[in-house]
Amino acid sequence: MDKNHFPFSKKNYQLMLIGLGIIVLGFAIIGLDNEPHGFGFMGLTLGPIVTLFGFVFQFYAIFYRSEKSK
Repeated sequence: MDKNHFPFSKKNYQLMLIGLGIIVLGFAIIGLDNEPHGFGFMGLTLGPIVTLFGFVFQFYAIFYRSEKSK
């Protein structure tokens, strides 16, 4: 029986933390927009794209499997 009782490996958790950091960065970019109500380039385009990439990266981190565990 496998000694690792966690659902994910250490690498999965590291990748998830990176993804969480990317999501936070995206929301920070949205908040840094100087236009009123965030209607500038950073609030409407750049921030949401970075945030979306963070969520896509989270899916990758969840489904990541190392070569050892295959």
